[in-house]
Amino acid sequence: MSSSTASAPPRGFDPRTSLDHLTRGGRSDRLRHVEVIPERRARTADWPAWVHPAVAGAYQGAGVDRLWSHQVAAAEHARVGEHTVLATGTASGKSLGYLLPALTAVLDGTQAPSGRGATTLYLSPTKALAADQLARLTALGLPGLRAATYDGDTPADERRWIREHAAYVLTNPDLLHHSLLPRHERWAPFLRALRYVVVDECHIYRGVFGAHLSAVLRRLRRVASRYGASPTFVLASATVADPAEHAARLTGLPCVAVTEDGSPRAPMSFALWEPPLLDEHGDAVPGGQARAVPLDVQAGAGAGTVDPEGVGRGATVARRSALSESADLLARLVDDGTQTVAFARSRKGVEVLAEATRSMRRGREGRVAAYRGGYLPEERRELERALRDRRIMGLAATNALELGIDVTGLDAVLLCGWPGTFASLWQQAGRAGRSGREALAVYVADDDPLDTYLVTHPEAIFERPLEATVVDPDNPYVLAPHLAAAAAELPLTLDDTETFGPTMPTLLDTLTRRGVLRRRPNGGWYWARPDRAHDHVSLRGSGEPVVSIVERRSGAVLGTVDHTAAHRQVHTGAVYLHQGRPHVVTDLDLDQSCALVVQGDPGWTTTARSDSAFDLLSEDRHVDLGAELRLCFGSVAVRSRVTSFLRRLPSGEVLGEHPLDLPEAVLRTRGVWWTMTEEWLAARGVDPETIPGATHAAEHAAIGMLPLVATADRWDVGGVSTALHPDTGLPTILVYDGHPGGAGFAERGYDRAEAWLAATLDAISACACTAGCPSCVQSPKCGNGNEPLDKDGARRLLSGVVTTLREHRASID
Repeated sequence: MSSSTASAPPRGFDPRTSLDHLTRGGRSDRLRHVEVIPERRARTADWPAWVHPAVAGAYQGAGVDRLWSHQVAAAEHARVGEHTVLATGTASGKSLGYLLPALTAVLDGTQAPSGRGATTLYLSPTKALAADQLARLTALGLPGLRAATYDGDTPADERRWIREHAAYVLTNPDLLHHSLLPRHERWAPFLRALRYVVVDECHIYRGVFGAHLSAVLRRLRRVASRYGASPTFVLASATVADPAEHAARLTGLPCVAVTEDGSPRAPMSFALWEPPLLDEHGDAVPGGQARAVPLDVQAGAGAGTVDPEGVGRGATVARRSALSESADLLARLVDDGTQTVAFARSRKGVEVLAEATRSMRRGREGRVAAYRGGYLPEERRELERALRDRRIMGLAATNALELGIDVTGLDAVLLCGWPGTFASLWQQAGRAGRSGREALAVYVADDDPLDTYLVTHPEAIFERPLEATVVDPDNPYVLAPHLAAAAAELPLTLDDTETFGPTMPTLLDTLTRRGVLRRRPNGGWYWARPDRAHDHVSLRGSGEPVVSIVERRSGAVLGTVDHTAAHRQVHTGAVYLHQGRPHVVTDLDLDQSCALVVQGDPGWTTTARSDSAFDLLSEDRHVDLGAELRLCFGSVAVRSRVTSFLRRLPSGEVLGEHPLDLPEAVLRTRGVWWTMTEEWLAARGVDPETIPGATHAAEHAAIGMLPLVATADRWDVGGVSTALHPDTGLPTILVYDGHPGGAGFAERGYDRAEAWLAATLDAISACACTAGCPSCVQSPKCGNGNEPLDKDGARRLLSGVVTTLREHRASID
């Protein structure tokens, strides 16, 4: 038996019967497509002779007589010192690919005088995954293995023992940055023996987070070299496009990719499901899909407006939310005895989904639960045990359950809205059928252009290559503070350019001019300030200070919000929700990074309004598409200011608009933009009066569709459009990375502009609303309240751009 085959006999589960139950009662039109993913047969390999006998014995005693072919291939590469990335499917046993060489080296090293002749550092994106990995190691019962987790929850007295004695340390990038590297002298014996560095779930590290990790790993390599170590990096990833390039960008080292999955997989039925439109009574509209109902839904308000022609006058419609629809599906599956995990994007969404499922019918209280970050470790472990022994039949979870935690035997998975990337889509879907049984996955579309496009274009999911994982290690806004941290660890010299890249000398000069670093006569750069360099870097945030949200009467801190987001979310007069309880912001002090709130429900919600503009700083690349159309990529400065906020009743009625006096925010980043002449637009039916609405609608739709070609979330990117830009003198549309210095998403859009904008055009054309809705051109984060928007103008504009791009490609092929 191989490593990912369960010992329990398979139970009967038929996805077709389950789908039949879900579509009863006039619900068949919600099922848009079913794709049956065929079975994959196993390819096995013998145990390598070099594996330590105790390691082989422990696994063989657990029934793993032979290994999957990809496990052996990755282990052999790592064994001889080749940096390796193993990118295969969910539940394919990737961990053995790095555990075989790492545990063998650690156990062989117990014969050293120190008892620690070789060490391994395991990096996980979450503490829960590291704890799960430690539990698996402990269960092996390997004699002499000293393994331990070292994270923010580790008591101080245990930390010293781990530093001095543990040979297999499981931690996360945050602790590596904040504790291990700045205090590397305490870790000298461990680092001197460092043989392997394991980076698990490496597809998670993309965009700015990926750039941060790439800098941390380069700093780790540099510090390890100080102690004479040159560890082998082994990375584990979900299936992504070009994993070798992704791993090389993260580590700064050439990597061998192992991608041929040798593990077996039972057939899976993958369903695409679209919630219906609801009338004013909350009942499903006959036909159920926006493409057949000529009504427009107002973004963010939950209520619709009657179309201009008067069709359906007096009716109010809204699409049922993906959360509500998923709760209904989860309840039905649980009642049928189908063990199911439903993935939602946010912690709040998970709690709402679980509670909604429980409340639909009595008897589910103990059978449905929520699982998310923020729970105590013992709570998470108990939920995992309850899921394994089927005391819990329905679980609403964030991606904390996506990342490799050992949960087997699930029958079905619900994906509540787009999970962010195709890699996450397949990771989450792969949670079902992990014990070799047939499985069901259901993707429930949210009211968003990308979701709508995917459920109406199944080939975009099932017939496309995975998207490239974008990482820019040279992002100066990320690399510069890491260089300062590196200088605080060990003085930098020009020789370190080989590690940190060719932009390092220029960034060092900038840091020196600012007084952050000091250059000594010996040619080295040193940290020049009395505070800690590492405290100026936030691996998972933007790096800017956070604003604390403080209850005015008690002084209790309710939460935090990024400095820029505070302008929109906690301005004076804003209604702020905390655990479902409304609060009103009485004062926002940006200098003190504090927002004061008082609890109470004023009876309305608030929506910020803003003005945005952009400057084109430099053009790095461009394509001339004739004399009247130009596509560009380069550096931009986006200027935005929150100018006012609206108060709305629950019905959507606006009570009033109130001015705000907030400073302008400037974001220097990277963007893709295109310009058109008015004559070119007029030839395609977009006259001067409709240019503002057409460009605005095209910008919104393009933002929503960018994740189709890049590993971005729509909230990772932004956009601005203008009928006349001062830098170009032309109508201009910009889509930009929402992070200082850029994150690589906009450049990916530039590189795949034809596919990106063609899909955007298809999404608009497929939606039969008359004037635009959240499924096509309305945006949930528009600072102008989705005004003006001209859906038909956007369709004509994009049709012209796509046609011209295709003609250009044909001319150069």
